[in-house]
Amino acid sequence: MKILALSDEVVDFIYSAQVKDRFDDVDLVLGCGDLPYYYLEFVVTLLNKPLYFVPGNHDTPSQTLPDGRMAKQAEGCVNLDRAVAREGRLILAGLGGSIRYRPDGAHQYTDGEMAARIASLAPRLWYNRLRYGRALDILITHSPPLGIHDGADVAHRGFKSFNSLIRNFKPRYLLHGHSHIYRHTDVTRTQMGATEILNVYPYRVIEWEGAP
Repeated sequence: MKILALSDEVVDFIYSAQVKDRFDDVDLVLGCGDLPYYYLEFVVTLLNKPLYFVPGNHDTPSQTLPDGRMAKQAEGCVNLDRAVAREGRLILAGLGGSIRYRPDGAHQYTDGEMAARIASLAPRLWYNRLRYGRALDILITHSPPLGIHDGADVAHRGFKSFNSLIRNFKPRYLLHGHSHIYRHTDVTRTQMGATEILNVYPYRVIEWEGAP
């Protein structure tokens, strides 16, 4: 299985006809937040592959598209925020947003609030474990877990509750954005138990041999 993951930045050659030439063989597209609806719609239209996404802390509920339309959803894409889905045999879940750093910030949560959002997914994940032998294959988030690929400033601190989720439900991958990469020495891949945590900013191709 080949997955194209996106986050935080409109990449010029992806937002062009080149996307079909370069990524036509992907099976799935995942958006990890702070991506405009027009970008997601463009990618899903040209690639014609399933696209799931979560919102980032800079995403707004309504967005103005290049043609002047107001949109509350990226057409043809699935908002996976605080939801669990099956794509073929693959089990996906999503948790958007960042740590709260402004009282009125959209898609911003305290760690306790994020823990409550995770708890709302738990019954479905336990059910998956009983039925399929595993709770979750891929978790897409905007922010990283605490202490893994996160920043020292408040706005880019990771969620401690994600660390607990990884330990309890053991997804094969956690894909996130939010942490921009400025140096080639920045760590973008970390193994935590059975879970591979990948910073996908601004895009990353994941090839999963032996995927479900």
